[in-house]
Amino acid sequence: MANTDHIAIERKSADGEAVVNSIAMIAACPFPANYGSPASIRELAHILAERGHHVHVITYPFGDDLPTGKISVWRVRDWRKKKRTLYTGPSLEKLVFDCLILVELCRLIWRERVDIIHAHNYEGALIGSVAKLLTGKPLVYQAVNLMCDELPSYNFIKPVFVAKLIAQCLDRLVTLFPTYIIAITKELRDYFTNKGFSETRVTIVPPGINPEMFDSAHPERIRKSYSTGSRPIVMYTGVTNIFQRIDYLLQAFSIVTQREPSALLMIVSPLKDMESLRRNQELASRLNISQHVIWVEGHSLAELPDYLAAADVAVISRPAMPGYPLKLLNYMAAARPVVCFSGAAKGVQHLHDAIVVRDHDWASMGVAITQLLQDRVRAKALGEQARRTVVNEFGWQKLCSDIEKVYRKVSDIGSIQSSPVKDRSRFLLFTVMLLCAAPRPLSAFPLGIPESFSVARSLRATSFLPRLDRQSNERRNGHALEMRRSPYGLRIGEKIESVA
Repeated sequence: MANTDHIAIERKSADGEAVVNSIAMIAACPFPANYGSPASIRELAHILAERGHHVHVITYPFGDDLPTGKISVWRVRDWRKKKRTLYTGPSLEKLVFDCLILVELCRLIWRERVDIIHAHNYEGALIGSVAKLLTGKPLVYQAVNLMCDELPSYNFIKPVFVAKLIAQCLDRLVTLFPTYIIAITKELRDYFTNKGFSETRVTIVPPGINPEMFDSAHPERIRKSYSTGSRPIVMYTGVTNIFQRIDYLLQAFSIVTQREPSALLMIVSPLKDMESLRRNQELASRLNISQHVIWVEGHSLAELPDYLAAADVAVISRPAMPGYPLKLLNYMAAARPVVCFSGAAKGVQHLHDAIVVRDHDWASMGVAITQLLQDRVRAKALGEQARRTVVNEFGWQKLCSDIEKVYRKVSDIGSIQSSPVKDRSRFLLFTVMLLCAAPRPLSAFPLGIPESFSVARSLRATSFLPRLDRQSNERRNGHALEMRRSPYGLRIGEKIESVA
Protein backbone atom coordinates (compact mmCIF):
# COMPACT_ATOMS: atom_id res chain seq x y z
CA MET A 1 0.00 0.00 0.00
CA ALA A 2 1.25 3.46 -0.78
CA ASN A 3 2.41 5.76 1.98
CA THR A 4 -0.65 6.99 3.85
CA ASP A 5 1.02 9.94 5.63
CA HIS A 6 -1.11 12.45 3.79
CA ILE A 7 -3.48 15.18 4.77
CA ALA A 8 -6.32 14.20 2.46
CA ILE A 9 -7.15 12.88 -0.95
CA GLU A 10 -9.22 15.03 -3.28
CA ARG A 11 -11.22 14.07 -6.30
CA LYS A 12 -14.12 15.42 -8.28
CA SER A 13 -17.63 14.40 -7.35
CA ALA A 14 -20.31 13.64 -9.91
CA ASP A 15 -21.37 17.29 -9.97
CA GLY A 16 -17.80 18.55 -10.28
CA GLU A 17 -17.27 19.62 -6.68
CA ALA A 18 -14.02 18.82 -4.90
CA VAL A 19 -14.44 16.37 -2.06
CA VAL A 20 -12.07 15.89 0.86
CA ASN A 21 -12.14 12.21 1.60
CA SER A 22 -10.44 11.06 4.77
CA ILE A 23 -12.99 9.16 6.84
CA ALA A 24 -12.77 7.44 10.23
CA MET A 25 -15.56 4.87 10.25
CA ILE A 26 -16.49 3.44 13.65
CA ALA A 27 -17.59 -0.20 13.57
CA ALA A 28 -18.13 -1.08 17.24
CA CYS A 29 -18.90 -4.69 16.40
CA PRO A 30 -17.19 -7.78 15.01
CA PHE A 31 -15.85 -6.75 11.60
CA PRO A 32 -16.13 -7.87 8.93
CA ALA A 33 -19.04 -10.18 9.57
CA ASN A 34 -21.73 -11.91 7.56
CA TYR A 35 -24.84 -10.38 9.12
CA GLY A 36 -26.69 -7.13 9.69
CA SER A 37 -24.79 -3.94 10.36
CA PRO A 38 -21.25 -5.36 10.03
CA ALA A 39 -22.08 -6.62 6.55
CA SER A 40 -23.58 -3.28 5.56
CA ILE A 41 -20.60 -1.35 6.97
CA ARG A 42 -18.16 -3.49 5.00
CA GLU A 43 -19.98 -3.00 1.72
CA LEU A 44 -20.42 0.75 2.27
CA ALA A 45 -16.78 1.27 3.26
CA HIS A 46 -15.61 -0.84 0.32
CA ILE A 47 -17.57 1.19 -2.24
CA LEU A 48 -16.51 4.50 -0.68
CA ALA A 49 -12.88 3.40 -0.89
CA GLU A 50 -13.35 2.32 -4.50
CA ARG A 51 -14.79 5.78 -5.26
CA GLY A 52 -11.58 7.46 -4.10
CA HIS A 53 -12.11 7.99 -0.39
CA HIS A 54 -9.51 6.90 2.12
CA VAL A 55 -11.54 4.92 4.64
CA HIS A 56 -10.24 3.87 8.07
CA VAL A 57 -12.45 1.37 9.91
CA ILE A 58 -11.81 1.19 13.67
CA THR A 59 -13.26 -1.98 15.11
CA TYR A 60 -13.13 -4.92 17.52
CA PRO A 61 -10.26 -7.43 17.43
CA PHE A 62 -12.28 -10.19 15.79
CA GLY A 63 -14.47 -10.84 12.77
CA ASP A 64 -15.00 -13.11 9.78
CA ASP A 65 -12.36 -13.78 7.15
CA LEU A 66 -13.95 -11.64 4.44
CA PRO A 67 -12.24 -9.38 1.89
CA THR A 68 -11.99 -5.69 2.79
CA GLY A 69 -10.49 -4.34 -0.43
CA LYS A 70 -8.89 -0.90 -0.06
CA ILE A 71 -10.26 -0.32 3.45
CA SER A 72 -7.68 0.30 6.19
CA VAL A 73 -8.83 -1.83 9.12
CA TRP A 74 -7.65 -0.90 12.62
CA ARG A 75 -8.35 -3.34 15.44
CA VAL A 76 -8.12 -2.79 19.17
CA ARG A 77 -5.83 -5.15 21.04
CA ASP A 78 -7.27 -8.36 22.42
CA TRP A 79 -6.22 -9.82 25.77
CA ARG A 80 -7.38 -13.31 24.78
CA LYS A 81 -5.29 -15.53 22.54
CA LYS A 82 -8.13 -17.98 21.93
CA LYS A 83 -10.12 -17.33 18.78
CA ARG A 84 -13.42 -15.65 19.55
CA THR A 85 -16.84 -16.75 18.38
CA LEU A 86 -18.92 -14.03 16.76
CA TYR A 87 -22.01 -12.98 18.69
CA THR A 88 -24.58 -10.22 18.80
CA GLY A 89 -25.86 -8.14 21.69
CA PRO A 90 -24.17 -6.27 24.55
CA SER A 91 -21.46 -7.64 26.83
CA LEU A 92 -18.96 -6.34 29.37
CA GLU A 93 -15.99 -7.04 27.12
CA LYS A 94 -17.58 -5.00 24.35
CA LEU A 95 -17.68 -2.03 26.72
CA VAL A 96 -13.92 -2.40 27.16
CA PHE A 97 -13.42 -2.65 23.41
CA ASP A 98 -15.51 0.51 22.96
CA CYS A 99 -13.24 2.44 25.32
CA LEU A 100 -10.18 1.24 23.41
CA ILE A 101 -11.82 2.23 20.13
CA LEU A 102 -12.25 5.77 21.49
CA VAL A 103 -8.54 6.01 22.28
CA GLU A 104 -7.55 4.70 18.86
CA LEU A 105 -10.08 6.90 17.09
CA CYS A 106 -8.65 10.08 18.61
CA ARG A 107 -5.10 9.00 17.81
CA LEU A 108 -6.10 8.06 14.28
CA ILE A 109 -7.80 11.42 13.70
CA TRP A 110 -4.67 13.31 14.76
CA ARG A 111 -2.24 10.97 13.02
CA GLU A 112 -4.05 10.58 9.69
CA ARG A 113 -5.63 14.06 9.63
CA VAL A 114 -9.11 12.61 9.33
CA ASP A 115 -11.80 14.98 8.06
CA ILE A 116 -15.04 13.23 9.08
CA ILE A 117 -16.09 10.73 11.74
CA HIS A 118 -18.70 8.31 10.40
CA ALA A 119 -20.30 6.32 13.23
CA HIS A 120 -22.52 3.26 12.93
CA ASN A 121 -24.91 1.96 15.58
CA TYR A 122 -25.34 3.28 19.12
CA GLU A 123 -21.91 2.34 20.39
CA GLY A 124 -20.36 4.10 17.44
CA ALA A 125 -22.51 7.19 18.01
CA LEU A 126 -21.45 7.46 21.65
CA ILE A 127 -17.78 6.87 20.84
CA GLY A 128 -17.97 9.34 17.97
CA SER A 129 -19.64 11.97 20.14
CA VAL A 130 -16.78 11.97 22.63
CA ALA A 131 -14.22 11.96 19.82
CA LYS A 132 -15.98 14.90 18.21
CA LEU A 133 -15.77 16.89 21.43
CA LEU A 134 -12.08 16.06 21.79
CA THR A 135 -10.93 16.60 18.22
CA GLY A 136 -13.43 19.06 16.78
CA LYS A 137 -14.13 16.83 13.79
CA PRO A 138 -17.70 16.63 12.44
CA LEU A 139 -19.69 13.52 13.27
CA VAL A 140 -22.01 11.73 10.86
CA TYR A 141 -24.18 9.19 12.66
CA GLN A 142 -25.74 6.45 10.54
CA ALA A 143 -28.79 5.34 12.52
CA VAL A 144 -30.05 1.81 11.91
CA ASN A 145 -32.25 1.17 14.95
CA LEU A 146 -33.70 2.48 18.21
CA MET A 147 -32.35 1.08 21.44
CA CYS A 148 -35.80 0.88 23.06
CA ASP A 149 -36.69 -1.61 20.32
CA GLU A 150 -33.83 -4.02 21.07
CA LEU A 151 -32.01 -3.52 24.39
CA PRO A 152 -34.71 -5.02 26.68
CA SER A 153 -34.83 -8.19 24.58
CA TYR A 154 -31.15 -9.03 25.12
CA ASN A 155 -31.79 -9.79 28.80
CA PHE A 156 -28.43 -8.15 29.56
CA ILE A 157 -29.80 -5.56 31.98
CA LYS A 158 -32.27 -6.61 34.68
CA PRO A 159 -34.98 -5.92 35.62
CA VAL A 160 -36.57 -5.16 32.26
CA PHE A 161 -37.94 -1.76 33.29
CA VAL A 162 -34.38 -0.60 34.00
CA ALA A 163 -33.30 -1.76 30.53
CA LYS A 164 -36.22 0.15 29.01
CA LEU A 165 -35.31 3.29 30.96
CA ILE A 166 -31.68 3.10 29.86
CA ALA A 167 -32.78 2.49 26.27
CA GLN A 168 -34.97 5.60 26.32
CA CYS A 169 -32.08 7.66 27.68
CA LEU A 170 -29.75 6.35 24.98
CA ASP A 171 -32.32 7.08 22.28
CA ARG A 172 -32.40 10.68 23.48
CA LEU A 173 -28.67 10.98 24.02
CA VAL A 174 -27.65 10.10 20.48
CA THR A 175 -29.61 13.07 19.13
CA LEU A 176 -27.50 15.61 21.04
CA PHE A 177 -24.09 15.45 19.40
CA PRO A 178 -24.07 14.44 15.71
CA THR A 179 -23.36 17.08 13.11
CA TYR A 180 -25.56 15.15 10.69
CA ILE A 181 -27.69 12.02 10.90
CA ILE A 182 -28.21 9.49 8.13
CA ALA A 183 -31.40 7.55 8.91
CA ILE A 184 -32.00 4.36 6.98
CA THR A 185 -35.81 4.59 7.26
CA LYS A 186 -38.52 7.23 7.44
CA GLU A 187 -39.46 6.02 10.93
CA LEU A 188 -35.99 6.78 12.23
CA ARG A 189 -35.90 10.17 10.55
CA ASP A 190 -39.25 11.10 12.08
CA TYR A 191 -38.07 9.98 15.51
CA PHE A 192 -35.00 12.21 15.43
CA THR A 193 -36.84 15.24 14.11
CA ASN A 194 -39.60 14.80 16.70
CA LYS A 195 -36.88 14.83 19.38
CA GLY A 196 -35.73 18.22 18.14
CA PHE A 197 -32.98 17.36 15.69
CA SER A 198 -33.01 19.80 12.78
CA GLU A 199 -34.79 18.51 9.68
CA THR A 200 -32.10 20.15 7.56
CA ARG A 201 -29.44 17.91 9.12
CA VAL A 202 -31.06 14.51 8.77
CA THR A 203 -31.61 12.58 5.57
CA ILE A 204 -32.77 9.12 4.56
CA VAL A 205 -30.27 6.81 2.87
CA PRO A 206 -31.35 3.16 2.96
CA PRO A 207 -28.79 0.36 3.03
CA GLY A 208 -27.63 -1.04 -0.27
CA ILE A 209 -26.69 -4.36 -1.80
CA ASN A 210 -24.68 -5.85 -4.65
CA PRO A 211 -27.29 -7.84 -6.60
CA GLU A 212 -24.59 -9.42 -8.77
CA MET A 213 -23.53 -11.75 -5.95
CA PHE A 214 -26.81 -13.66 -6.40
CA ASP A 215 -26.48 -14.12 -10.17
CA SER A 216 -24.55 -17.41 -10.17
CA ALA A 217 -26.27 -19.36 -7.40
CA HIS A 218 -26.48 -23.16 -7.32
CA PRO A 219 -29.64 -24.26 -5.49
CA GLU A 220 -28.99 -27.92 -6.28
CA ARG A 221 -26.04 -27.87 -3.86
CA ILE A 222 -28.32 -27.05 -0.95
CA ARG A 223 -31.09 -29.45 -1.95
CA LYS A 224 -28.58 -32.25 -2.39
CA SER A 225 -26.77 -31.46 0.86
CA TYR A 226 -29.99 -31.60 2.91
CA SER A 227 -31.75 -34.25 0.80
CA THR A 228 -34.80 -32.06 0.25
CA GLY A 229 -35.60 -33.35 -3.22
CA SER A 230 -38.35 -31.29 -4.82
CA ARG A 231 -40.13 -30.45 -1.56
CA PRO A 232 -41.18 -26.78 -1.26
CA ILE A 233 -38.86 -24.77 1.00
CA VAL A 234 -39.80 -21.78 3.12
CA MET A 235 -36.67 -19.95 4.27
CA TYR A 236 -35.53 -17.42 6.86
CA THR A 237 -31.94 -16.17 6.81
CA GLY A 238 -30.33 -14.08 9.53
CA VAL A 239 -29.64 -14.01 13.25
CA THR A 240 -32.23 -15.51 15.58
CA ASN A 241 -32.33 -13.10 18.52
CA ILE A 242 -35.59 -12.86 20.43
CA PHE A 243 -36.63 -9.62 18.73
CA GLN A 244 -36.50 -11.39 15.33
CA ARG A 245 -39.64 -13.25 16.48
CA ILE A 246 -38.79 -16.69 15.14
CA ASP A 247 -41.69 -17.83 17.32
CA TYR A 248 -44.08 -16.08 14.92
CA LEU A 249 -42.41 -17.82 11.99
CA LEU A 250 -42.75 -21.25 13.60
CA GLN A 251 -46.40 -20.66 14.43
CA ALA A 252 -47.07 -19.44 10.90
CA PHE A 253 -45.35 -22.50 9.48
CA SER A 254 -47.53 -24.78 11.60
CA ILE A 255 -50.42 -23.49 9.48
CA VAL A 256 -48.46 -24.10 6.28
CA THR A 257 -47.85 -27.76 7.13
CA GLN A 258 -51.58 -28.33 7.58
CA ARG A 259 -52.19 -27.33 3.95
CA GLU A 260 -48.82 -28.31 2.43
CA PRO A 261 -47.64 -31.39 4.39
CA SER A 262 -44.48 -31.76 2.28
CA ALA A 263 -43.24 -28.23 2.98
CA LEU A 264 -39.94 -27.63 4.76
CA LEU A 265 -38.81 -24.64 6.80
CA MET A 266 -35.11 -23.78 6.72
CA ILE A 267 -33.85 -21.33 9.36
CA VAL A 268 -30.39 -20.31 8.19
CA SER A 269 -28.24 -18.26 10.59
CA PRO A 270 -24.69 -16.98 10.07
CA LEU A 271 -24.03 -17.34 13.82
CA LYS A 272 -24.10 -20.21 16.27
CA ASP A 273 -26.48 -19.21 19.04
CA MET A 274 -27.18 -22.21 21.25
CA GLU A 275 -29.62 -20.37 23.51
CA SER A 276 -31.81 -19.21 20.63
CA LEU A 277 -31.54 -22.60 18.92
CA ARG A 278 -32.67 -24.46 22.02
CA ARG A 279 -35.57 -22.08 22.64
CA ASN A 280 -36.79 -22.26 19.04
CA GLN A 281 -36.41 -26.04 18.82
CA GLU A 282 -38.50 -26.46 21.95
CA LEU A 283 -41.27 -24.36 20.40
CA ALA A 284 -41.10 -26.34 17.15
CA SER A 285 -41.48 -29.53 19.17
CA ARG A 286 -44.52 -28.17 20.99
CA LEU A 287 -46.06 -27.21 17.64
CA ASN A 288 -45.33 -30.71 16.33
CA ILE A 289 -43.40 -29.43 13.31
CA SER A 290 -39.85 -30.47 14.27
CA GLN A 291 -39.69 -32.99 11.45
CA HIS A 292 -40.42 -30.17 8.98
CA VAL A 293 -37.71 -27.75 10.20
CA ILE A 294 -34.04 -27.70 9.20
CA TRP A 295 -31.73 -25.64 11.40
CA VAL A 296 -28.57 -24.26 9.80
CA GLU A 297 -25.95 -22.35 11.79
CA GLY A 298 -22.67 -20.73 10.80
CA HIS A 299 -23.13 -20.47 7.04
CA SER A 300 -20.66 -18.35 5.08
CA LEU A 301 -21.44 -15.33 2.93
CA ALA A 302 -20.43 -17.29 -0.17
CA GLU A 303 -23.11 -19.89 0.62
CA LEU A 304 -25.96 -17.39 1.06
CA PRO A 305 -26.88 -17.13 -2.66
CA ASP A 306 -27.14 -20.93 -2.90
CA TYR A 307 -29.41 -21.12 0.13
CA LEU A 308 -31.75 -18.41 -1.13
CA ALA A 309 -31.85 -19.86 -4.63
CA ALA A 310 -33.14 -23.10 -3.10
CA ALA A 311 -36.04 -21.30 -1.38
CA ASP A 312 -39.55 -21.15 -2.80
CA VAL A 313 -40.65 -18.43 -0.35
CA ALA A 314 -38.54 -16.16 1.89
CA VAL A 315 -39.95 -14.79 5.14
CA ILE A 316 -39.26 -11.97 7.60
CA SER A 317 -41.03 -12.56 10.91
CA ARG A 318 -39.99 -9.41 12.77
CA PRO A 319 -42.82 -6.87 13.15
CA ALA A 320 -42.83 -3.12 13.87
CA MET A 321 -39.14 -2.42 13.38
CA PRO A 322 -37.83 1.15 12.98
CA GLY A 323 -34.71 -0.01 11.15
CA TYR A 324 -34.19 -1.81 7.86
CA PRO A 325 -34.11 -5.61 7.56
CA LEU A 326 -31.04 -6.22 5.42
CA LYS A 327 -32.23 -9.76 4.78
CA LEU A 328 -35.09 -8.21 2.79
CA LEU A 329 -32.60 -6.82 0.28
CA ASN A 330 -30.96 -10.24 0.04
CA TYR A 331 -34.32 -11.88 -0.64
CA MET A 332 -35.16 -9.30 -3.30
CA ALA A 333 -31.75 -9.51 -4.98
CA ALA A 334 -32.15 -13.29 -5.13
CA ALA A 335 -35.57 -12.80 -6.80
CA ARG A 336 -37.38 -14.68 -4.04
CA PRO A 337 -41.07 -14.04 -3.32
CA VAL A 338 -41.25 -12.39 0.10
CA VAL A 339 -43.80 -12.56 2.91
CA CYS A 340 -43.29 -10.09 5.74
CA PHE A 341 -45.07 -8.07 8.41
CA SER A 342 -45.96 -4.47 7.62
CA GLY A 343 -43.35 -3.16 10.06
CA ALA A 344 -40.58 -4.86 8.07
CA ALA A 345 -41.93 -3.91 4.64
CA LYS A 346 -39.32 -1.24 3.88
CA GLY A 347 -39.15 -0.24 0.23
CA VAL A 348 -41.72 -2.80 -0.93
CA GLN A 349 -45.42 -2.63 -1.74
CA HIS A 350 -48.08 -5.21 -1.01
CA LEU A 351 -48.82 -7.42 -4.04
CA HIS A 352 -46.25 -5.51 -6.12
CA ASP A 353 -42.95 -6.98 -4.96
CA ALA A 354 -43.96 -8.71 -1.71
CA ILE A 355 -46.93 -9.93 0.29
CA VAL A 356 -47.36 -7.80 3.40
CA VAL A 357 -49.50 -8.85 6.38
CA ARG A 358 -50.45 -7.04 9.58
CA ASP A 359 -47.85 -6.87 12.33
CA HIS A 360 -48.02 -9.79 14.78
CA ASP A 361 -50.66 -11.61 12.69
CA TRP A 362 -48.75 -14.87 12.30
CA ALA A 363 -51.89 -16.71 11.17
CA SER A 364 -52.23 -14.44 8.13
CA MET A 365 -48.53 -14.90 7.48
CA GLY A 366 -49.05 -18.67 7.37
CA VAL A 367 -51.91 -18.28 4.90
CA ALA A 368 -49.84 -15.95 2.68
CA ILE A 369 -46.92 -18.39 2.62
CA THR A 370 -49.27 -21.22 1.66
CA GLN A 371 -50.79 -19.18 -1.17
CA LEU A 372 -47.37 -18.54 -2.70
CA LEU A 373 -46.39 -22.20 -2.44
CA GLN A 374 -49.59 -23.14 -4.26
CA ASP A 375 -49.42 -20.38 -6.89
CA ARG A 376 -45.94 -20.63 -8.41
CA VAL A 377 -46.73 -18.22 -11.26
CA ARG A 378 -47.66 -15.45 -8.85
CA ALA A 379 -44.67 -16.23 -6.65
CA LYS A 380 -42.29 -15.99 -9.61
CA ALA A 381 -43.78 -12.65 -10.70
CA LEU A 382 -43.36 -11.17 -7.21
CA GLY A 383 -39.76 -12.36 -7.04
CA GLU A 384 -38.87 -10.92 -10.44
CA GLN A 385 -40.41 -7.56 -9.55
CA ALA A 386 -38.56 -7.56 -6.23
CA ARG A 387 -35.31 -8.06 -8.14
CA ARG A 388 -36.09 -5.11 -10.42
CA THR A 389 -36.87 -2.93 -7.40
CA VAL A 390 -33.61 -3.68 -5.64
CA VAL A 391 -31.52 -3.19 -8.79
CA ASN A 392 -33.13 0.18 -9.57
CA GLU A 393 -33.29 1.64 -6.06
CA PHE A 394 -30.76 -0.03 -3.77
CA GLY A 395 -27.50 -0.16 -5.71
CA TRP A 396 -24.50 0.88 -3.61
CA GLN A 397 -23.12 3.30 -6.20
CA LYS A 398 -26.27 5.40 -6.11
CA LEU A 399 -26.51 5.30 -2.32
CA CYS A 400 -22.83 6.17 -1.85
CA SER A 401 -23.39 9.22 -4.02
CA ASP A 402 -26.07 10.31 -1.55
CA ILE A 403 -23.66 9.78 1.35
CA GLU A 404 -21.02 11.87 -0.42
CA LYS A 405 -23.55 14.70 -0.55
CA VAL A 406 -23.91 14.38 3.22
CA TYR A 407 -20.12 14.63 3.59
CA ARG A 408 -20.12 17.88 1.61
CA LYS A 409 -22.93 19.29 3.74
CA VAL A 410 -21.08 18.34 6.90
CA SER A 411 -17.99 20.17 5.68
CA ASP A 412 -20.12 23.27 5.13
CA ILE A 413 -21.84 23.05 8.52
CA GLY A 414 -18.56 22.95 10.42
CA SER A 415 -17.25 20.67 13.10
CA ILE A 416 -18.75 22.10 16.29
CA GLN A 417 -21.67 24.20 15.12
CA SER A 418 -24.17 21.32 15.34
CA SER A 419 -23.33 20.39 18.92
CA PRO A 420 -24.93 22.06 21.94
CA VAL A 421 -21.74 21.34 23.85
CA LYS A 422 -19.21 24.14 23.33
CA ASP A 423 -15.47 24.40 23.75
CA ARG A 424 -15.65 24.49 27.54
CA SER A 425 -17.25 21.05 27.61
CA ARG A 426 -14.62 19.79 25.22
CA PHE A 427 -11.97 21.15 27.52
CA LEU A 428 -13.50 19.49 30.60
CA LEU A 429 -13.87 16.12 28.91
CA PHE A 430 -10.34 16.26 27.64
CA THR A 431 -9.09 17.09 31.14
CA VAL A 432 -10.82 14.00 32.52
CA MET A 433 -9.04 11.84 29.96
CA LEU A 434 -5.74 13.38 30.99
CA LEU A 435 -5.87 12.25 34.61
CA CYS A 436 -2.60 10.66 35.72
CA ALA A 437 -0.95 12.30 32.72
CA ALA A 438 2.71 12.18 31.79
CA PRO A 439 4.46 15.47 30.89
CA ARG A 440 4.03 16.34 27.26
CA PRO A 441 3.21 19.66 25.51
CA LEU A 442 -0.02 19.69 23.57
CA SER A 443 1.07 22.07 20.86
CA ALA A 444 0.74 19.24 18.34
CA PHE A 445 -2.95 18.78 19.11
CA PRO A 446 -5.42 21.10 17.36
CA LEU A 447 -7.50 21.90 20.42
CA GLY A 448 -6.12 25.20 21.59
CA ILE A 449 -5.50 23.80 25.09
CA PRO A 450 -2.72 25.35 27.22
CA GLU A 451 0.63 23.53 27.04
CA SER A 452 0.61 23.09 30.82
CA PHE A 453 -1.59 20.04 30.31
CA SER A 454 -0.21 16.73 29.15
CA VAL A 455 -0.90 13.53 27.28
CA ALA A 456 -2.68 10.69 29.01
CA ARG A 457 -0.50 7.98 30.45
CA SER A 458 -2.80 5.51 28.75
CA LEU A 459 -0.70 6.00 25.63
CA ARG A 460 1.98 3.95 27.37
CA ALA A 461 -0.26 0.89 27.51
CA THR A 462 0.51 0.00 23.92
CA SER A 463 -0.06 -3.70 24.46
CA PHE A 464 -3.75 -2.85 24.60
CA LEU A 465 -3.74 -0.11 21.99
CA PRO A 466 -5.04 -0.73 18.48
CA ARG A 467 -2.99 -2.00 15.59
CA LEU A 468 -3.41 -2.08 11.86
CA ASP A 469 -4.93 -5.38 10.82
CA ARG A 470 -1.78 -6.19 8.86
CA GLN A 471 -2.11 -9.94 8.55
CA SER A 472 -5.70 -9.96 7.36
CA ASN A 473 -5.22 -7.08 4.94
CA GLU A 474 -2.07 -8.64 3.50
CA ARG A 475 -4.00 -11.86 3.02
CA ARG A 476 -7.06 -10.12 1.58
CA ASN A 477 -5.36 -7.53 -0.60
CA GLY A 478 -2.28 -9.52 -1.62
CA HIS A 479 0.30 -6.89 -0.71
CA ALA A 480 2.07 -5.60 2.35
CA LEU A 481 0.95 -2.54 4.27
CA GLU A 482 3.21 0.03 5.83
CA MET A 483 3.04 0.23 9.60
CA ARG A 484 1.47 3.51 10.68
CA ARG A 485 3.40 5.88 12.89
CA SER A 486 1.99 7.66 15.90
CA PRO A 487 2.36 11.43 16.50
CA TYR A 488 5.37 10.57 18.70
CA GLY A 489 7.39 8.96 15.90
CA LEU A 490 6.89 5.48 17.34
CA ARG A 491 5.44 2.50 15.57
CA ILE A 492 2.07 1.38 16.77
CA GLY A 493 2.65 -1.55 19.08
CA GLU A 494 6.10 -0.46 20.26
CA LYS A 495 6.63 0.00 23.95
CA ILE A 496 6.78 3.70 24.83
CA GLU A 497 9.58 4.19 27.30
CA SER A 498 9.22 7.97 27.38
CA VAL A 499 7.20 10.58 25.57
CA ALA A 500 8.99 13.53 27.09
